[in-house]
Amino acid sequence: MSDSVLSVPCLLGPTASGKTAAALALAARHPVEIVSVDSALVYREMDIGTAKPDAEERAAAPHHLIDIIDPAETYSAAQFRADALRLVGEIVARGKTPLLVGGTMLYYKALTQGLNDLPTADAGVRAALDADAEREGWPALHARLAAVDPDTAARLAPNDSQRIQRALEVFMLSGRPMSALLAAPRTQAEDAPYRFVPIALEPSDRAVLHRRIEARFDAMLAHGFIDEVKRLRARGDLDLSMPSMRCVGYRQAWEFLDGATSRDEMRDKGVFATRQLCKRQLTWLRAMPERIVVDCCAADATERAVEAVERVSGLR
Repeated sequence: MSDSVLSVPCLLGPTASGKTAAALALAARHPVEIVSVDSALVYREMDIGTAKPDAEERAAAPHHLIDIIDPAETYSAAQFRADALRLVGEIVARGKTPLLVGGTMLYYKALTQGLNDLPTADAGVRAALDADAEREGWPALHARLAAVDPDTAARLAPNDSQRIQRALEVFMLSGRPMSALLAAPRTQAEDAPYRFVPIALEPSDRAVLHRRIEARFDAMLAHGFIDEVKRLRARGDLDLSMPSMRCVGYRQAWEFLDGATSRDEMRDKGVFATRQLCKRQLTWLRAMPERIVVDCCAADATERAVEAVERVSGLR
């Protein structure tokens, strides 16, 4: 690899692993700019349930890719990749150190490995599939998917509406199974002069992270999360089919406000969904043999993460 390739630190980890604390500790020492790698933080009006950095935290260092779209809009991994590459170049040009921070591993994978040539979302196709599901049920659409793309159907639950819809949409738009398109060679970055280095905050004891997740969800509820979801519902243009409202916690709060669950059930489902997200994030991370691991359960985890970022980026 050429000496001109710039190493860009990427502070990755599951929810509640201490990424924000480590990023802000680094910002207190060095002139850095933070690029969010988080599919929930892109949405405006969604602050409490996404654990978005507050105004004081954002004042400590410039933050990018936070509050950039309305909850009624969508933001893809392809858009993230283009935006992140552009921002890293701009930050370097300003003489600052770019620091990528987040837990949306699909975004990180798109950034570092390129993208498959999948068709973009089509509102008309999705509306037609939603109508079919309303009549027939998602298990029937899962059976339809199995007929055209058995490999994808085999790894999806019969009620996994989001992924079944996407796989059928891809087939309807491209005429090819999504499994075949995903197996095709990826489109790589245009010789971007960066080497993205993952620094992973991972728990030595998963139970510690589970307790943090539980405490964080309770704190969100105490700080008005339900009222935040009430305001979003009151807009009248959002529903549970939208990516924004499928974010962890928001779906559970929405169902509670619909009267489908009790408050205690909503809380337990929200905590469970967050733990499941954490499990998926750790699975992604552990598939990266090149990552630098920092134990997020250690008393000095923040200091260790900062030192790892400093080593990667050459900061002293």
